[in-house]
Amino acid sequence: MLQNSNDKNLDKNFKLMAISAIVLLILFIYTIFKSSQHIQGSSYYIGIIFLFILLFLSLLLKVKQDKVKAFFDKRRGVIQTSAFDNELSKSKAKISTDDLNSNIQAVTSNVTFKDIAGIKEIKEELEEVVDFLNNPKKYLQYGIKLPKGVLLVGPPGVGKTLIARAVAGEADVPFFYQSGASFVHIYVGMGAKKVRELFAKAKASAPAIVFIDEIDAVGKARSGKSNDERESTLNELLTQMDGFEGDSGVIVIAATNKIEVLDDALLRAGRFDRRVHVGLPNIEDRKKILELYLNGKNHEINIEKLVNETAGFSSAALATLINEALLNMIKSNRKILDNDDIEVAKNKLEFGKKQIKILDEKQKEILAIYQASKAFISKTRVALFDESVQKLNSIYPSYQELVENIKRDLAGFIGVEIIKKEKYAVNYVDLENASKTAHDVVNRYKMANSVDELLTNVKNDLRTELSQNADQINRLKEIMLKNEVITIEDI
Repeated sequence: MLQNSNDKNLDKNFKLMAISAIVLLILFIYTIFKSSQHIQGSSYYIGIIFLFILLFLSLLLKVKQDKVKAFFDKRRGVIQTSAFDNELSKSKAKISTDDLNSNIQAVTSNVTFKDIAGIKEIKEELEEVVDFLNNPKKYLQYGIKLPKGVLLVGPPGVGKTLIARAVAGEADVPFFYQSGASFVHIYVGMGAKKVRELFAKAKASAPAIVFIDEIDAVGKARSGKSNDERESTLNELLTQMDGFEGDSGVIVIAATNKIEVLDDALLRAGRFDRRVHVGLPNIEDRKKILELYLNGKNHEINIEKLVNETAGFSSAALATLINEALLNMIKSNRKILDNDDIEVAKNKLEFGKKQIKILDEKQKEILAIYQASKAFISKTRVALFDESVQKLNSIYPSYQELVENIKRDLAGFIGVEIIKKEKYAVNYVDLENASKTAHDVVNRYKMANSVDELLTNVKNDLRTELSQNADQINRLKEIMLKNEVITIEDI
């Protein structure tokens, strides 16, 4: 602050010196014009020379003022920074009155981890975020900085927003919620302004949590096509995330179900450093969720049976199921929830407007064989509703590595074909990925002559390998049906 004051005073002195010289020159010329015949001796020439010297010095000092400032700052022991650094620090630290007076308000979350059933691993990972917000000194004394951003990735309805609120509730800090779509405006600059307002409020309320739901609405990868508003909003978001340090007390949590469309700049280190995958609840998690939703309600429901019948349901879908069942109970003028109410609710969800996919025993078996085959080939952990399997991801992939990735994508199809003696259409995404990799092998890397030939050879190899290990596939299938997950230990 003192440095800025000194700089302003120095500028002011330069300006006053220049103005004084000009005024004196004008007055002297006016005097000469009126009474030059009365000027005697050398005083006229001395005055002219003095005024011109004064004017020259003022102009010279103005041009060289940066060096003059640096000289005096050095004498005072002030650390110098470049103009670039000054502007950068100003842009990062600037919090306008308008930003602080915006209508964005924090809420106090009354949700904690106790209110969320299951997701044990996710809770453990986020507990250190909570601990940092509650006890920052414990980490700062060792120079530890928590990730600036945590990205929750998962399909719709799995509880990403609820998890973020639970983090805020556990830490007992202000919770600033914004949807990604709320930053999308018609007029250029409005979205960026709202981003500034959001972060200004969060910094002023630190420690705090900023939660951006459906961040893909504003964080899509820049394609080069003109979209000034969205790009300016994204750029402002990137700038704001760079504008606070890991010890600022502000944690940014975002949620998306389309991580593949996000801009690489958002995912790099220093922004969303940590990614937490929130998948569909497994059999154990569904049991805990249903027990939570049925707690305190009169019911005669076989929870174990219902857990097996709701494979593939998200937390939101389970909540909707119980709610629809309760509505049917009230409609029937009964006070006890029973299995008939559940069946009515399931039919509404499966065939009504909500259209939730409900698997029967045969469909679950086919899916279990599909995933068991992928787990056997890839030798990695696979859950019943995992959309893809872990791939080999070398910087410079070999031919064998690329072929291995094709095998991992096609293993499910071939496994079902071997075990069930019939072809089933289960996951078209795996087929597309296998085809894409095969085209890359042939057309991009020139490692094979024909896509069809390559895919045929891979399928034949899979048929041989999986046929010889059919008992192993069936064993893994039973594990999948029981636990809805196959671990490395199971393989």
